[in-house]
Amino acid sequence: MPFTLVLPDGFQYVGIGLISTGWVLMGQVLLVGKHRKRSGIPYPRLYAEKSEQEASREALIFNCAQRLQSSALGRGCHQNSLEALPLLLPAALVTALKYPLVSAVGLVAWSLSRIPYTIGYMSGDVDKRTSNGSAFGSIAKMALLLTGTYVAASMALDL
Repeated sequence: MPFTLVLPDGFQYVGIGLISTGWVLMGQVLLVGKHRKRSGIPYPRLYAEKSEQEASREALIFNCAQRLQSSALGRGCHQNSLEALPLLLPAALVTALKYPLVSAVGLVAWSLSRIPYTIGYMSGDVDKRTSNGSAFGSIAKMALLLTGTYVAASMALDL
């Protein structure tokens, strides 16, 4: 059975939020490429080996930018951003059906939080990773998940 979807006023701002996540990822991709070149880690290798990382600060920074590094640092900033998107984007789109400005602000807030997070993460100092933006981004992501859950439930229950 066909249905008509009427988007609420303000939905146009959701596009800005969605595109902001793409710009964050593009910036991180460029940083990964820059640090891959500086570290001398050739394609197709995804990361520097532990011995390379211990011998070269550039290899450590490449791993921080890319995807994998020592267990003390967890995931790389690019991988962490990629892992967040399957939670963030559906929640933002569902939220936007009823609260488009909340969705747009949440997406832009998450994207902006990734800038200091990335800078801190790529310092190689685990404390800077968590003190530079991760809490703010987590709050934005959780707000979108909670609001998206509410919107989905209210639509399903026709509230």
